[in-house]
Amino acid sequence: MPRRIEPEVEVVRRIGAITRRLPEVREEEAWTGIRWRIRSKTFAHVMVAQPGYESAYRDITGDHSIRTVLTFRAVGDELLALTHAGPPFYQPPWSPTVVGMVLDDDTDWTEVAELVTESYRDCAPQKLVRLLDD
Repeated sequence: MPRRIEPEVEVVRRIGAITRRLPEVREEEAWTGIRWRIRSKTFAHVMVAQPGYESAYRDITGDHSIRTVLTFRAVGDELLALTHAGPPFYQPPWSPTVVGMVLDDDTDWTEVAELVTESYRDCAPQKLVRLLDD
């Protein structure tokens, strides 16, 4: 089996900077890549979709290139819009509220900050969401 490629340090640093502004977030290694959690819920996960390893991104899109992907949660109109937007977005099959996004040189990091923050809001207890709103 080929050696697993981990997400670039700069990508993890940028997402980490977004999540550090959110109450009680924990960053940790996942089975692959890095995930950010609020209590027991993962609200963001970055990994590299690559040959030799199972990948919902690769299965759904048929793109067998090495790609850094971010998954996060969305609900309502945002979920509907993102799941129908096409690239760089896709919908993994394991949860109806998870959306994936390819991160590359064209990534809009302001949009990533908004999506990750909204994902946190969807997963965090209301007490913590109120802290964020204050």
